[in-house]
Amino acid sequence: MKLEVWDDALDLLKLVNNIIQNIDKIDFKLRSQILDAAQSISSNIAEGYCRRSINEYLQFLNIALASSGELLTRIIGLRKISKISESVFEEFDKFHYKTENKLLSLIKALQSKRKEGTWDQEIHEVSEKYIT
Repeated sequence: MKLEVWDDALDLLKLVNNIIQNIDKIDFKLRSQILDAAQSISSNIAEGYCRRSINEYLQFLNIALASSGELLTRIIGLRKISKISESVFEEFDKFHYKTENKLLSLIKALQSKRKEGTWDQEIHEVSEKYIT
C-alpha cells in the first residue's frame, strides 16, 4: 500500500468513475469496459507484486500498462463523440499521464534489477505475532 503508482492507479479509477457517472446516455457495456480497464491497472500492479517473482511481476506490470492504454483510448473515444468536454478530458489526461509514467519508471527499475540480479524476493514488513 506504500507503492505510489498503485495508489495513483486507485485515484485514477476514482476519477474515471466520477467522469463516467456524469455522462448521460452512455452504453452500459462501454461504461463497464471503461471502469474495468481503470480498475485493471491497480489490480495488476498488486497481483504482480504478490507473485514475488520478478518475471511475473513485470508481466503483470505490462498488463497494467496495456490496461492503461485501453483506458486512454476509451476516454479519447468519449471525447471524440462529445460525451465529455475538453476540460474533463484534460483533467483525466494529466492524471493518466502521471500514473502511466510512474508505471513505466517502475517497469524500467525492475528490468534493471532483473538484469543486475539484485531483485530481493523476501517480504520486508515488520514481523508481528498473530493471535489465533
